[in-house]
Amino acid sequence: MVRTLLLAAALAAPAVLAAPAQARRATEAEAAAALDAAIAGPWRSEANRARDQYRHPKETLLFFGFRPDMTVVEIAPGGGWYTEILAPALKGRGQYIAAFNNPTVSPAAAKARAAFVERFSNRDIFGQVNVVNFGPGIMASMAAPNSVDLVVTFRSIHGLLGNGTADEAFRAFYTVLKPGGRLGVEQHRQREDRPNLPGANQGGYVKESQVIALAEAAGFRLVGRSEINANPKDTADWPNGVWTLPPTLALKDQDREKYLAIGESDRMTLLFEKPAR
Repeated sequence: MVRTLLLAAALAAPAVLAAPAQARRATEAEAAAALDAAIAGPWRSEANRARDQYRHPKETLLFFGFRPDMTVVEIAPGGGWYTEILAPALKGRGQYIAAFNNPTVSPAAAKARAAFVERFSNRDIFGQVNVVNFGPGIMASMAAPNSVDLVVTFRSIHGLLGNGTADEAFRAFYTVLKPGGRLGVEQHRQREDRPNLPGANQGGYVKESQVIALAEAAGFRLVGRSEINANPKDTADWPNGVWTLPPTLALKDQDREKYLAIGESDRMTLLFEKPAR
């Protein structure tokens, strides 16, 4: 009898072990479907769609572990290129929080904030877009401690380094994330053999080692690297920094075709985790 029970348990074990893996695959498939629907949404402009080839939103967000039932904070969403994908993909199940530049800093900041709120006010498309202040001295107040599943930031680290708030920002990311929560970083990538400049702001480019050091100093551990957003044509030494390249094309018509052929910047894509306690 005992032998029979042991044999039955042994036979059942593969099915039991397979169940979580099947559940994970189903969740990943669900996330992929939600992202596909948002990326194909008619609210996205042709100009924004044209940037998908450089930003790879679906692949990037899946690499970060995005799921449609998460609480996600996006740091400094700017005009909302990723918001128009993240918010619809989370609508009805998850929560999207935009940690926006503090509107009290300047009239321009207040105007940008108002435009962002207006743009994403349609709840039928975007659900509830929660906009919170983000800036020096208030960064950790963007969400309750240990309440967020995923923090994402796209090409904002150079600005944080430039204004001296990068250390505070990474500590704030750590504070609001749940134990086991993830931080996804995409950033213009500087070559490691280049010198650090004052403020570590090198024309919008940042070394991968700098970002990793910032995250680890805040308590994170690096759990993944991806070359999804790499561009080997970008040598990161342009006259006007990263803004020489599209979409900004800071030099306007000067060597325009050259820079269009290079495309958007070479970018690191890093994934960090707040250790579970």
